[in-house]
Amino acid sequence: MPNRRQFLKTASVSVGAAAAAAQIPLRSISVAEEIPVTPHFNVIPRWRGFNLLQYFQAFGDGRNKEVVPEFDGKLIRDLGFNFVRLPMDYWNWIDTDWRRTRRIEPDDMYKIKEPFLENLDQSIENLNRCGIHVSLNLHRAPGYCVNDPARESCSLWKDKHAEDAFVFHWEMLAKRYKGISPELLSLNLVNEAPSVHPGMSEEDYTRVMARATEAIRKISPEKTVIIDGLNYGNIVAKEMIPAKVAQSVHAYTPFHLTHYRTSWGDRNNDFPYPTWPILDQNGNTVWNHQKLEEHYAPWGRLVRQGIGVHCGEAGCYKNTPHKVFLAWLRDTMEILKSHDIGYAIWEFRGTFGVIDSGRADVDYEDWHGVKLDREMLKLLI
Repeated sequence: MPNRRQFLKTASVSVGAAAAAAQIPLRSISVAEEIPVTPHFNVIPRWRGFNLLQYFQAFGDGRNKEVVPEFDGKLIRDLGFNFVRLPMDYWNWIDTDWRRTRRIEPDDMYKIKEPFLENLDQSIENLNRCGIHVSLNLHRAPGYCVNDPARESCSLWKDKHAEDAFVFHWEMLAKRYKGISPELLSLNLVNEAPSVHPGMSEEDYTRVMARATEAIRKISPEKTVIIDGLNYGNIVAKEMIPAKVAQSVHAYTPFHLTHYRTSWGDRNNDFPYPTWPILDQNGNTVWNHQKLEEHYAPWGRLVRQGIGVHCGEAGCYKNTPHKVFLAWLRDTMEILKSHDIGYAIWEFRGTFGVIDSGRADVDYEDWHGVKLDREMLKLLI
């Protein structure tokens, strides 16, 4: 595939070229209402878009075998968005018999399966051709994943061989995509590090993130490096501020509203029926717009300190009543916008998404072969 590889090795697309690429037509697609532009004071762009889940788990429903089609890029672009985050499971490109053994040993972490990465190459190219910025994220990294961390044979935070492998994978990706303009590609090191606990101190997190950042900058110093906040993207990683990496907040607060009746969050089906705002049994406010403002205020202060901030994940599962979800989403989007913070909704298609979400209480718009939640779309300013 020489044309694609040449693109990945040599492409350095300017703003003008990216804008021109964004005009590539596929077929007539109606554009959403014009999205207002706010004065820019965040040091990174106010990227707005979605997570695409083709690669986010090696064990799953098979979507990890697909290339992101250019058509999806055009849908995202023509709805008014310019950003895609690709959460990825590194097991996808490990060349061992892990599907049978269900294990990856430390030495296996360096065995790379090139054909899978060629699919990733094509996905990035398809999205970039639509003028969409792609942010690569290790959802599962050597030694850590927020989902089923016990599957890893070692700890990213405590075992040097896991840390070494983590740096190796980011060096590999940085070299592979060095030729792509920073306007079209960024690197988000690891998804949702936990809160500080005996298995990971803040010093551990800082050491690992700083080492990977330094390795990337030696290869591709112009690329934006993004780290997730601590406590699953909720707390600013203060020790990383001197490194001048961007930080990512995740917008799932309050969790029992956004993850109502999810199999992985509301495991016992005991989350209270969601309302917005949320009151306790005595009528006292638990969560409302003001409480959300207080929650996100540290991230606004980080922006004003000159540190880039992006919201790498946000959204609400389909079982939260639609009217409640929309009221919460309106407040969340207004607050992020007030701090000039962009976002990536989890996800584009599916149970958190703006299309084909499967919600039972939405009057969907039939739009180019998909079911579009137009009311949700209007709030994604």
